[in-house]
Amino acid sequence: MSKDISYEDAMKRIDEIVDCLEKGEVPLDDALKLFEEGTALTSLCYQKLENAKLKITEIKVDEQIEQ
Repeated sequence: MSKDISYEDAMKRIDEIVDCLEKGEVPLDDALKLFEEGTALTSLCYQKLENAKLKITEIKVDEQIEQ
């Protein structure tokens, strides 16, 4: 999995994984791999959101300093 994947693409893949797992038609080994991929993607999305939050905070602080 590439860390260069966009937030939107990662969320789309997570949705695909959830749909696949919810159907219950995946062999156990494949389900574990999908779960692991989904967990990694979730962590990546969380990090991207935290980085965006930090960037927004920095922009707000910079704007307040300039005023």
